[in-house]
Amino acid sequence: MSSPESIAPAAAIASDLAQSILDSVDAGFEEQLATTADLVRMPSLRGQEHTAQDFIFHQLKRRGYAMDRWAIDVDDIKHHPGFSPVTVSYENAINVVATHHPRHEAGRSLILNGHIDVVPTGPVEQWNRPPFEPHIEDGWMYGRGAGDMKAGLVAEIYALDALRRIGYQPASTVYLQSVTEEECTGNGALACLVRGYRADAALIGEPTQERLTRGNMGVIWFQVKVQGRPVHVAQATTGSNAIMAAYDLILALKQLEAKWNGQKAEFPRYAEMNHPINLNIGKIEGGDWASSVPAWCTFDVRTSLYAGVKPAEITREIEDCLRGASRGHAFLANNPPEVVYNGFMAEGYVLEEGSAAEDTLFRAHGRSMSQELQSAMTPAYVDARVFMLYDDCPALVYGPKSESVHGFDERVDVDSIRQITGTMALFIAEWCGLEKL
Repeated sequence: MSSPESIAPAAAIASDLAQSILDSVDAGFEEQLATTADLVRMPSLRGQEHTAQDFIFHQLKRRGYAMDRWAIDVDDIKHHPGFSPVTVSYENAINVVATHHPRHEAGRSLILNGHIDVVPTGPVEQWNRPPFEPHIEDGWMYGRGAGDMKAGLVAEIYALDALRRIGYQPASTVYLQSVTEEECTGNGALACLVRGYRADAALIGEPTQERLTRGNMGVIWFQVKVQGRPVHVAQATTGSNAIMAAYDLILALKQLEAKWNGQKAEFPRYAEMNHPINLNIGKIEGGDWASSVPAWCTFDVRTSLYAGVKPAEITREIEDCLRGASRGHAFLANNPPEVVYNGFMAEGYVLEEGSAAEDTLFRAHGRSMSQELQSAMTPAYVDARVFMLYDDCPALVYGPKSESVHGFDERVDVDSIRQITGTMALFIAEWCGLEKL
């Protein structure tokens, strides 16, 4: 087909060019799936992300992009209002950013963002197959991180490839970010912002079931350290059982969760959700010996908070709740639990309707999917809050259908990957404009 030398940003993509872009996505899709599987094989758990990031770095470097790779430095970001506290080493918390520069800057700039880190697998014997041995069955790719969110990250790379395959590139600067720490702090995306990466819009390929995320909850992580008084089990009534005391504190926190959910009518975006606030006891440890009353117990908690509510407000409520529950306990009244904030301290956000970026995604989705784009709030965390709250940058969270994310036998719909890659390529073409290679 004959094509103009360039397509201006904000110009509607002609039907024949749009079809050529979608056909190009299809032409590269077998390779895209293979790259996704290669990435899923790399267990990029917290503290082990560097190998997968090396893979991404070399994938992008061989495409000719300008490359930046660095380990997050807490000192660079700890004074930023979006910082989340950490208690682990960031030696292998590597970020990778590839930059595309056009010959002539004519369009609107864009960040394509995705996270490389994945959550633990849980007991591997409860998976039908090993979690880091990806396989495709009945139209689904299985593996830890396949859905959340390696398929979406690779889709962003191959959306750009699809444009190149037909002789075009974006007519504006595009930053492709592969970040870490999304599953626990959000500090990876924040470090990119602090490093100076800014754009007119961001697109994040999280597994959103092919919908646009309208906004997300804030998230706080904290750890509660409970003391006890150890004695021989034969004199159990003379001691103080830290594990049992922890249960009392957990019950108090669950009552606080119920209170917060009872306030949902005050937050119209969440009023229709059955249970918007989820306070999860994610980990518990305690005691040293079955025949000793335990002297210690520690449990880890993740709670959400409504968009617009500051984390500091919630931390005060949490601490007041634990102090109140301790006052009625003979031992804890004089030995209150210690609260340590050890991860997310993240505010939520809402993407208001009507932005030019959303309108562009609406058209791209319609062409790729042949249906209208839907949107929804999510009770989960996404890195979009970094762009929305701290850079006034519209962040579009949009990606494939996935199931069992964070669970056993995580999987992502293969055809959905193909279709959302098409949407991404069409979005880039219209948002950034195109120029001939």
